[in-house]
Amino acid sequence: MVNNFKNKGMLVALAVVIIASALQLSPVVFLLLFPYTLWLFYKKESPKLLIIIAICTLILLIQTKPKPLPATTELTLQQMKITGATLRGFAKADGQKIYVTYRFTSAEEKALYQATSLYGSKMHAQAEWIPPPRPAHRYAFSMASYLKSAGAVGMVEVSEWQAVGKATNLATMLATQRFNVARHIEDNFPKSLQAEAQALLIGLRDDVDEELTRAYQILGITHLFAISGLHVGLMTAVIYYSLLRLGVRREKATWVLIVALPLYAMLAGGAPSVWRAVTVTVLVLVLQLKQRRIAVDDALAVTLIGFVLWQPSSILQVGFQLSYGATISLIYAQRIMSLSQHGLVKAFIITSVTQLAVYPIILYHFFEVSVSSLIMNLFFVPLFSVVILPVTMGLFVLSYCVPALAQVGFTLYEPLRTLLTELITALTQLPWQLWTPGRPAIWGLALAYVGVLAVFLLLEIERFKQALVVGVLSVLPLHFAYLAERDVTVTFLDVGQGDSIVIELPQRRGVYVIDTGGVLRFDRKEEWQVGKPYEVGRRVVVPYLKGKGITTIDTLILTHPDADHVEGAEEVMQELTVKTIHMTPNSLAKAEVMQAVYEEAVKQGIPLEEPVRGASWQRAGVNFMYVAPQQAGEGTNNDSLVLVLQYGKMRALFTGDLEAEGENKLRDEILRDIDLLKAGHHGSKTSSTEGFIAHTNPRLTIFSAGINNRYGHPHPDVVARFAPGTTLTTADVGTIEVKLTRTNMAIK
Repeated sequence: MVNNFKNKGMLVALAVVIIASALQLSPVVFLLLFPYTLWLFYKKESPKLLIIIAICTLILLIQTKPKPLPATTELTLQQMKITGATLRGFAKADGQKIYVTYRFTSAEEKALYQATSLYGSKMHAQAEWIPPPRPAHRYAFSMASYLKSAGAVGMVEVSEWQAVGKATNLATMLATQRFNVARHIEDNFPKSLQAEAQALLIGLRDDVDEELTRAYQILGITHLFAISGLHVGLMTAVIYYSLLRLGVRREKATWVLIVALPLYAMLAGGAPSVWRAVTVTVLVLVLQLKQRRIAVDDALAVTLIGFVLWQPSSILQVGFQLSYGATISLIYAQRIMSLSQHGLVKAFIITSVTQLAVYPIILYHFFEVSVSSLIMNLFFVPLFSVVILPVTMGLFVLSYCVPALAQVGFTLYEPLRTLLTELITALTQLPWQLWTPGRPAIWGLALAYVGVLAVFLLLEIERFKQALVVGVLSVLPLHFAYLAERDVTVTFLDVGQGDSIVIELPQRRGVYVIDTGGVLRFDRKEEWQVGKPYEVGRRVVVPYLKGKGITTIDTLILTHPDADHVEGAEEVMQELTVKTIHMTPNSLAKAEVMQAVYEEAVKQGIPLEEPVRGASWQRAGVNFMYVAPQQAGEGTNNDSLVLVLQYGKMRALFTGDLEAEGENKLRDEILRDIDLLKAGHHGSKTSSTEGFIAHTNPRLTIFSAGINNRYGHPHPDVVARFAPGTTLTTADVGTIEVKLTRTNMAIK
């Protein structure tokens, strides 16, 4: 079997990936099977290979066949997470995976759930199936996609439940041990080292600081914070050579590894990178014991095929794609890596090969690539491999065996680790570290991988100049794709109950953002109910901008100092370059919510301006003019900055939270027959008066409001004042993109 499969594994694996992609994404992908099959016949591959592919296809078809939703009265909990007053995570019901949410009723109940491992708990529940929430826009987190990639069939909301027992199996036992290890780290490690130790040792990253995570992303070393082949290799070596020193025979030591490594993969959370490294290692070890050999690429192919057949949706997981993409590139780029035997140069080549191989995947999911990672990994990979990971493991063992000695180790190690964190933070301040072309279209992904393949082929034959030219030519269309945009694009982002509007000029010769969304908080929560605050700027506004490849905002316009308009501004300023900020006069003096904006602006040296009626500018054939406020006010709704945009014959009016009093002051000739109107104050009954509507006579009006918001915005009476079919609400349809030409407009 092995001999027949030798060096053919990747042929089967590629077919399996194509079929699974077609079943998970789109039947159109099936078209790739036709040229692929013809190629196999052209290569005169064995009929056995085609039979294996046919069997895999049948298994995938069975696996992806739609099944009825399970009953939800009996749940077996799996990976669960507590955030504030909510427990959420995955559970099994009738053998199918579902996503569960449950709200605690008291601090005591929450403490009870926090004190024990919930994995394997059997709950008799009263639950209701709910649809996954709609993503804010096409670049935002999609709950539906997340559930699909995890193999879940849906999500339920539990109103009440009662524990009726606990599963007694290996997975539950290992999950309990993982929970105990996490608690042990919290009880024995210094606070500054706890999150890193949990991430490195058991793959638990819930408590990793978001700012530190962002720093790792900028430097391109996020993979060092996740358990991967590096950790598995070190763990394998430690166990194996420790057993040999204890006098255990090599064969028995190998069998210990074969048993221990899968257990460690489960204990470490079962990330794709962990299972990939573990299964390849175990497969090679088993065949060695049987005195048989298997090619490394075949071993990797077997694990890939196994994962996809077991859970076809795994191909949608980012970790799966990156882990296998990077590993496959290393296997098939051996000739490139052998171009130099010098340690530092070889390390640079390895880093470059893996980064080049997976950069299209990174771009698709994260919209940007760390350029500095090629250099940073030369320093940080050895540092983590030789120092941080072994030291963390050693201190962990000592904390069990000799706690006093572990405390001495912490005293010596913690200051050094703190210095390293400060160094990492300082390095993120270096310019030009990120390339952010945005999410590539399908043609862009295809072009990117054609370029990657061409570069690898040229490097193998040592045509370095040609490889450089081809590489640059393949990325230029991705970087300059925005030049194809000939219209003005106005996007009303779905930020819930708030406002955020993005204006892009033709060929992106200017980008303006009006407000950044935020959360109005009226209910005072008790401490036990408070979780991590939802950051609209970082979760909604920034992903949209980066998804489109936007890294610079020419002017950030903050219409007035209400939280639902400006709370996200600080996050936008931290993530992107903002050249200028416009805000209504007296904003800083009248509203505490603006303090964070002011401090960040001063820190970055961003000019703050307070324009009034008459202030205007022109760019790329587009005219902008403020028509309100007429003078400095108190920063109230009626003091909102009101902006008019004119492009050719088309005009758009953005009114902030303007209400009836402010609208009555806007009876200018310039405001007659507006094409696009952003209605004031989310469609409140105190705005959009009949007189104002008659004067502006908008062709299309947009209401920015949250789904089922507590205010009932937009008010039905207000909507009724407009002509039928001329209004849209973000609460109903989500993010709205409007294209303006010089003579017309269209909803994208």
